[in-house]
This record gives sequence, structure tokens and C-alpha cells, in this order.
Amino acid sequence: MSPTESRLTRTSLATGTGGATQRTSTSVTTTGRGRVVVHAVVWWTRFARATGAAIARAATWASRTVRPAGTLMVAAASIGLVLGVVFGWVEWMVAGAIAVLLLVASVPFLFGGRAYEVDLVLEHERIVAGEGILGQIVVRNEGRRTALPGRLDIPVGAGLVEFGVPLLRPGHSLAQPLDIPDLRRGIVSVGPATTVRSDPVGMLRREHPFEDVHEVYVHPRTVALPSTSAGLIRDLEGNPTKRIVDADINFHAIREYVPGDSRRQIHWRSTAKTGRLMVRQYEESRRSRMAIVLASSEAEFFDADEFELAVGCAASLGLRAVRDARDVVIATGSEIPRAVRGRLRAIQRIPAASPRVLLDGFCAVQRREFTMPVGDTCRLTAESGDQLSIAFLVVGSTMPLATLQQAALAFPADTAVVAVRCDERAHPRIQSLPPLTVLTVGTLEDLSGLLLRGATS
Repeated sequence: MSPTESRLTRTSLATGTGGATQRTSTSVTTTGRGRVVVHAVVWWTRFARATGAAIARAATWASRTVRPAGTLMVAAASIGLVLGVVFGWVEWMVAGAIAVLLLVASVPFLFGGRAYEVDLVLEHERIVAGEGILGQIVVRNEGRRTALPGRLDIPVGAGLVEFGVPLLRPGHSLAQPLDIPDLRRGIVSVGPATTVRSDPVGMLRREHPFEDVHEVYVHPRTVALPSTSAGLIRDLEGNPTKRIVDADINFHAIREYVPGDSRRQIHWRSTAKTGRLMVRQYEESRRSRMAIVLASSEAEFFDADEFELAVGCAASLGLRAVRDARDVVIATGSEIPRAVRGRLRAIQRIPAASPRVLLDGFCAVQRREFTMPVGDTCRLTAESGDQLSIAFLVVGSTMPLATLQQAALAFPADTAVVAVRCDERAHPRIQSLPPLTVLTVGTLEDLSGLLLRGATS
């Protein structure tokens, strides 16, 4: 056997037909050249993986660091030098050399880590739509060296606020006010603050984000509504309905006894006068339970401002119900994937445990392209909830009155239905279209007056 060979032998025992034991062996031989090939393949695989990971990291760093101007300068340097060397064009060679010098000169601006500590403080994290945010940015140099001038970027929703940071000596701090005006309803993320280092030309850029992120809830505009404006939610005991029952609080009439009536409801004075057994009848009392259905389809509103008016009306009605300690269900259409549109029904409920929770829920309400029409939303709300005393439908101006009447039929016959139709181009008015009452509002302030007029009439 060669000194460079190694032999592995596996032996097994088998019994033949004659009872004799046979010995078989299998051997695998690996030469020294084979071991070299195996080691080379393993080394190459590891090297390829490490190289690929390094290239991926370099590509990620380049995408974050090299700006469009830097990409243009790299292309100019490569093309200029190649054309200048190959064809002997001096002009191209000079342009390529200048591009290389600019790239080399911009690299030192990225050196040195930021020793900043940034504190982002906001006065309020819940505001009303149309108001601004007031806060403060505090930048401190916690390092032992003087920090060079730089820039601080603070994302505000889809926008960006920039602050210039001057030269800061060790231990020194800088406080700058933050003023963001006129925010629209929604949930706005403020932060994280990001320190930016860049060259004067803007070819290279280095960023270091911090972790401090604030979520600002921009509540919809609301208007104060009188507690009696809803008409049916006035007392704590409940409200009489048109349904006649045998036992309740609100007396209705006296009728003749029929088999099966409770003897406790017999009215003995009327029995003595008529000579026949007479029993009492009552109107069913029901605890006030309100439903607010907000349309959310883009086709049901003229524009985004009209939808914001509808959100303000729905939020105002919900706030009045919560402050009066009433049971209220607030529903709107949910997003439905396009593939199952027409076969899936879903609603989104807005929590109403407290005024703050309710307004926070309205911050996330949006117009949707693929959702149910308001009629299906009313039907799901009526099916999933308890018996309702009154239901408000808050819709836009593009909703036909016939569609509103059809949507009102989804609620029981003893439920009062009021439609709030938002139209910024119309004058406030009240229309009676059985089985519902339509209130047309042009501004948010019209809602209170129309509800008062409807309750008194």
C-alpha cells in the first residue's frame, strides 16, 4: 500500500443457505490528491460566501452613502479616464481626473462618528386637525472632541424638518424650538432624529438615526352637541317604544282579559265598573342604544374635505353619546381585497370606551377604494348589535336619497334612523323621507342647530 493512501474497511457477516458464515468487506480508498481537491472545494465555497456577503454589505453601504450626484461623478470619472487613456483624448482625461479629485475630497467629510445625544420633546401628543406641534430639540456633545458642524433631519409624517447644528465643544448643548404647523387628521410619526454628514457638493452622505419616535394623534374637528339633541336618548331608565308588552314601566292602556294573561296585571277598578276582567298594557322601555355608521367608500364623497366633514360629524355624535354614558356602536366599512370584493363583508368598529379612545380611533379612519357600500355596512351593524333606539348614517353628497332610504331599511322598524348628509356647497336643511330623516350640513357647526330643530319638531 502506498504511504499516501488510507483504507477504510467495513465488514459484515451473512449466513448462507448451508449454514456457513460468509465474510464480505467493502473498502473506500482516498488518495492524497483527493483530499487536496476536497479541501480546495471547501475553501472556495467559504471564500465565495464571504465574498458575496462583503459585496452585499458594500452595496448596501454604497446605496446609503452615495447620492445621485456622487453616482454621476463616479460615472464621469470612469468614462472620462477610460476614453482618455484608450483614445488619447486629453479633455476626457482631464474631466475624469477632476471627477476623481472631487470624490477623493468629499470622503474626509464622512470621517468621525457623531458624539451627539439628541432629545426630542413634544408639548402635546394629541392635537386637533388644523393645529400645529410645538416642541424642542436638544443636541448635546457627549464626546471628548469638538463635534464638527452638521445637520439634523427629523421626519414628520411624509415631510422632513431640517436643523443646522453648529460647532459643538465637548459637554456643550444646543436647544432649538420645533414648530410644525397645520397637520391633517391622522396618526403622524415624528422622528427618529437623524444626524447627517455630507460634503458641500452633496455627493456622499452618512446618516445615524436615533431611536426616539413619537406618534402624534391628530383628532378630527368636533362640535359640542346638546345632550337632548338626539331625541331618543334622554333618560337613564330607558325610552318607551311603540311595542306593546304586558309588563313594563310606561302604562299604555287597559284591555279585556284573555287566557294566558298574568293575574297580577288585572285592573280591579275597571273590572268592577265593566263587570269583565280587565288587564293593563304597557309600552316597552328600552335602554337607549345608538349606532353611528360612517360611509368610507371614495365613491360616496365628493372630495377629501367632504370626508373630513363627515368624520367630524360622526365623532361629534359619538362624543355626545359617550359623555352621556350611552351605549353606542360606531362602525365604518373595512378594507376588502379586490379579489374577494362582493363575496366578503366586513366592518371596522371604532372603540368608544372614553372620549380619548374614541377620538384616537377616528384618527385611523380613511377613505377606501375597495370597501362595502354604506347599505351593507348598515346591515352588518344591525345584525351584529343589540336592539337599537336610534341610528345615524353619516354620508357624503354623492349618495342618492333613494340609496339612503334603502340603507335605512336594514334597521328594525322601531329604530329611528337619521341620515347626516355632508355637502359643503349646500345650505343646512331637514328633510323627512320615510323611514328616515335627512339632515344636510354644510359646515360642522350646522349639526348642532339641525339636531335641536329636529328634536323640537
